[in-house]
Amino acid sequence: MAVRQVLKIGNPRLLQVASPVTTFNTPELHGIIQDMFDTMAAQDGAGLAAPQIGIGLRIVIFGLEENPRYPDAETVPMTVLINPQLMALDDVVEEDWEGCLSVPGMRGLVPRFHRIRYGGFDQYGVGFQRDVEGFHARVVQHECDHLDGILYPQRIRDMRMFGYESELPGEEEEAP
Repeated sequence: MAVRQVLKIGNPRLLQVASPVTTFNTPELHGIIQDMFDTMAAQDGAGLAAPQIGIGLRIVIFGLEENPRYPDAETVPMTVLINPQLMALDDVVEEDWEGCLSVPGMRGLVPRFHRIRYGGFDQYGVGFQRDVEGFHARVVQHECDHLDGILYPQRIRDMRMFGYESELPGEEEEAP
């Protein structure tokens, strides 16, 4: 379909709470999702939320097989997640490096739950649920934050661990 422009940090639309999807399996919804996958692929991303392309709906996509931005990351299945619900499976929180297509060229050390359960619907309205951990859990939490108007820099505990990729010492692996 089409590669869409990704909104950048500072755009007020990225700070809005997205609305739930109420109608599934429509040509319009399928078109939005295809555009999201095309845009994510064009940017070598691991995930994308609809608000990042200016669509205020609770839709995220993610997935990773081989990707030059994440050479050491585990495989994450290509997923469409609509109206997501997340739950931490324990209290273990880990900090790791994250980036974002809406915050280009920058990285930050972000705390996230290590293990989560997420559920929601696919584009056909079929419900599903998964228990995941590690990079997969981090990607889901990062993308779902976008649905609530949260960008990863808002989660950073120590702003000394936020900056341009080329300037940060010790960044080992990129995330979302």
